[in-house]
Amino acid sequence: MEVINGLNLKDTELRLGLPGAQEEQQQEVSCVRSNKRKNNDSKEESAPSPAKTQIVGWPPVRSNRKNNNKNVSYVKVSMDGAPYLRKIDLKMYKNYPELLKALENMFKFTVGEYSEREGYKGSGFVPTYEDKDGDWMLVGDVPWDMFSSSCQKLRIMKGSEVPPAL
Repeated sequence: MEVINGLNLKDTELRLGLPGAQEEQQQEVSCVRSNKRKNNDSKEESAPSPAKTQIVGWPPVRSNRKNNNKNVSYVKVSMDGAPYLRKIDLKMYKNYPELLKALENMFKFTVGEYSEREGYKGSGFVPTYEDKDGDWMLVGDVPWDMFSSSCQKLRIMKGSEVPPAL
């Protein structure tokens, strides 16, 4: 035990290693230090340290992020004036009326009647979508299968903000 000025230095020294681990050998303090590790000449096989053992299943893979399921086609839905976005699965719907009914219930609005000549009439809102090319089109302009395979985003616009080209 080394005591200097009434202090027990052995009790207050800092050591590397796990708490509670016993020292194999006492090492003498020397003025010359080496960066080389000491060779362990013993033939004993040491167990790998807990830090180096492989943890099975790490990092965790969340099933909702895998998105390998081809039966799912999520798109983001936004509505002008609504402070939040929603996400829907287009594969859940079989046609436009089912989709529009779900959007009406989701955002609490009504969509007017759709006609190919005049678009949506009788409502202050018009559902539009962005296709794979980045073009914005009216929901209902193309057949359902083409729409469901090319839709990237849905946006319910105020009728006054819809460009005349749509």
